[in-house]
Amino acid sequence: MDAKPDILHAIGGTPLVRLNRVAPEGGATILAKCEFMNPTGSIKDRMGPYIIEQAEKAGLLKPGGTIVENTSGNTGQALAMAAAVKGYRCIFTMPDKMSREKIDMMKAFGAEVIVTPTDVPGDSPEHYVNRAKRIAQETPGAFYVDQYHSQWNIEAHYHLTGREIYEETDGGKFDVFMGGTGTGGTVSGVGRYLKEHAPNVKIVGVDPLGSVHYTLFKTGKLPTAYVYAVEGIGEDIKCEAMDFSAVDDMVQVNDKQSFDMARRLVREEGLFAGGSSGSIVHAAVELAKTMRPDQTIIVTLCDSGSRYVSKFLSDKWMAEHGFLEEGPDLGLVQDVLGASNMSPITVDGDATVGDTITLMREHGVSQVPVIDSGSLTSIVREADILNGLRAGRLKLDSPITDAAGKIAGVVYPRARLEELFHIFDAGHVAVVVDGGAVMGVVSQIDLIEHMAKRPH
Repeated sequence: MDAKPDILHAIGGTPLVRLNRVAPEGGATILAKCEFMNPTGSIKDRMGPYIIEQAEKAGLLKPGGTIVENTSGNTGQALAMAAAVKGYRCIFTMPDKMSREKIDMMKAFGAEVIVTPTDVPGDSPEHYVNRAKRIAQETPGAFYVDQYHSQWNIEAHYHLTGREIYEETDGGKFDVFMGGTGTGGTVSGVGRYLKEHAPNVKIVGVDPLGSVHYTLFKTGKLPTAYVYAVEGIGEDIKCEAMDFSAVDDMVQVNDKQSFDMARRLVREEGLFAGGSSGSIVHAAVELAKTMRPDQTIIVTLCDSGSRYVSKFLSDKWMAEHGFLEEGPDLGLVQDVLGASNMSPITVDGDATVGDTITLMREHGVSQVPVIDSGSLTSIVREADILNGLRAGRLKLDSPITDAAGKIAGVVYPRARLEELFHIFDAGHVAVVVDGGAVMGVVSQIDLIEHMAKRPH
């Protein structure tokens, strides 16, 4: 009888499937590596159990121990599956932008899930990475997986994903490999393997607008990340599992491009894949248009659409977030930035309320981003100061940080204008950030004036 000893031995062996209807006519062939067919439904099934196995061999994880990790969901599910088989306890932290389905699936495996704020700086103690580190330090017998910085992450995709792709393409007989840059493990591991065994294959990373990888790759400098909607791809911190020397190029996609293509994959190709798969395929389609019909691109379909039924696969959710707008796009955020709102008026974190009032009066602005230790940390509005003075909580010599509130809408200049509406609906303004610098602040009236000037 041919039976697997346990579910962990069913990982891998995912098929390559040709894309037909979404691929450009006359362009390169696109083959999709269907990683959503792994046991828990994602490519992380390769990496999670591999790291657990290495930790056991190194004596870092012992019977009765606890696995702790920060995750966007897929790694947590892979680790929770391994923990269920091996008898470990699991504690995971994840940002609050992730889907309910991911949280429920991890809990179904028996894991404890702690949800943290998405819109906090990478050095905040409430950032999901830092929260996981603290839990690991405080929990006896804990092993912190550290997927973002673990070389075992890269090794997993070197030995498993990279080798598998090489073998099923008759020794790397294709032209381009494209993968998402989340932790960086996939493109780094596959990239290293192919550079050793099939050096003619070009490795291209795909990064969402708002993530830091693209700018790091192009400039070597860490930009200020901003919140984007697509899950399981991109990151807001520098990852040691991202080996840029294994990557030949990097491209960017936005949320709408990602979701539109992911929905097309389901409806036109029958591939029930997630939003990050849409990101990668969109980028591949654009690249395929520039290539010959006898050339081939291989992409990873990273996870299953089953995690996103309540999100981008829902017409209601898409409409609420401005992704189902009919007619031409409204344009980009950078189109709105003009003389009245592009001046990067900011206030230092050690300024006083009185200093800030003077600054607002001099420049005629009603809200000012707060820069503390070189990082964008918060924003102060006229209403915040007024309410604080009225309640007696603030005085003119009070630190401005006492009046500042959370920034709920940080956007990149090339973000779609439609993405501003959910920020405005929540009563916030949009802070436009590029390369670590505040480019300006966009309010509802700025957008109204911009749209009123558009030709009808």
